[in-house]
Amino acid sequence: MTDRHPPVSDWASDFDHTDPAWIADPYPIWDDLRRRCPVAHSPRYGGTWLPVTHELVSEVAYDHDRFTSRSVVVTERRPGPDDPPAPIGVAPPITSDPPFHAIVRRMLIPAFAPKPIAALEPFTRELCRELLAATDGRSVFDAATEYAQHIPVRVIIRFLGFPQSDADLFRYFIRRVMEDVDQTPEEREEVLGALDEYMDAQIDDHRAHPRDDLTTFLCEAEIGGEKLSQSHIRGTMVLLMIAGIDTSWSAIGASLWHLARHAEDRRWLAAEPGLMDTALEEFLRAYAPVTMARLVAKDCDFHGHQLKEGDWLLLPFPAANRDPRAFPDADRVLLDRAENRHAAFGLGRHRCLGSNLARMELRVALEEWLARYPDFELADPAAVAWSGGQIRGPRQLPIRIRP
Repeated sequence: MTDRHPPVSDWASDFDHTDPAWIADPYPIWDDLRRRCPVAHSPRYGGTWLPVTHELVSEVAYDHDRFTSRSVVVTERRPGPDDPPAPIGVAPPITSDPPFHAIVRRMLIPAFAPKPIAALEPFTRELCRELLAATDGRSVFDAATEYAQHIPVRVIIRFLGFPQSDADLFRYFIRRVMEDVDQTPEEREEVLGALDEYMDAQIDDHRAHPRDDLTTFLCEAEIGGEKLSQSHIRGTMVLLMIAGIDTSWSAIGASLWHLARHAEDRRWLAAEPGLMDTALEEFLRAYAPVTMARLVAKDCDFHGHQLKEGDWLLLPFPAANRDPRAFPDADRVLLDRAENRHAAFGLGRHRCLGSNLARMELRVALEEWLARYPDFELADPAAVAWSGGQIRGPRQLPIRIRP
């Protein structure tokens, strides 16, 4: 922790999603708040609210009148009423409000439909096999840094039509944007400026040399007969880089973490591949990686709490997925859970457009891992490290392969 972010004293009145206790295990925190204070508040980051029940998270997600999506990552820099400017926002469509949100989302749907996503599966499967082959002969290796964290990066790079050699640069930007949220506004502006420069260079190259990829799709797309602006294209590409990579590698890593800790589930899934579909949904529910954010659009009363315009509000979809009022045995991972309307991909209009891609990556990653390594365990449980900020997933995951 820093002087600006000392250890939390009371989670109901002083929470911080970058606190070491939250990073290590947020579930007991959410359980406690659900019992005694379902809407927590913190003065940090200029004022932040945190509802932790499925009902309250859903209410916020569906309310676009009182809560705006103009900024979705809580940082020290609180946006003003016109910053970023409506209706596009900095990363459309996730930062776009109705009615523009529906227009831009509809424009993007063909690029994320099942057919183009299926076309990425052979590349994804071959990539997983290549990564696993690199671990041959080693009984212990890091499943996060040597496997999970490479898969979505390289798939998204291929989807965008960028050089595969930029994978390390992608990981650098993701960490700086999503985890280093306690940077000063000046430090954050420097990182975002470098990211914008990188994206602008890629857009210019694609305009000069069109090809069959998402970047060219965006360059050629139109809304109302007009081409998308440079900032709109850039923002959507940044969204895909940030939201489409960190979330997926976190889901892959968390699923492997669970299987390494639960031999009965590991053996069951390895022996019955037909269980994969329900198992994937249960991993997504139980270890949902994404906590989204909203800004309070106008002063309002929210269940007895006086929210002020410009306040941050965190939407912890993982907490909603662990609410016992919404899910029987919410704290248990049941691989054959038949009814599972989880919120891992969000709720309402902003439900993740890339869910087909995320599911494909997670399914292929687990299929290929279990085909090669059906029996494994944590090499050192104490060495597992989790990410901070609004995306939760293992950053270090030492695995021991059992003979």
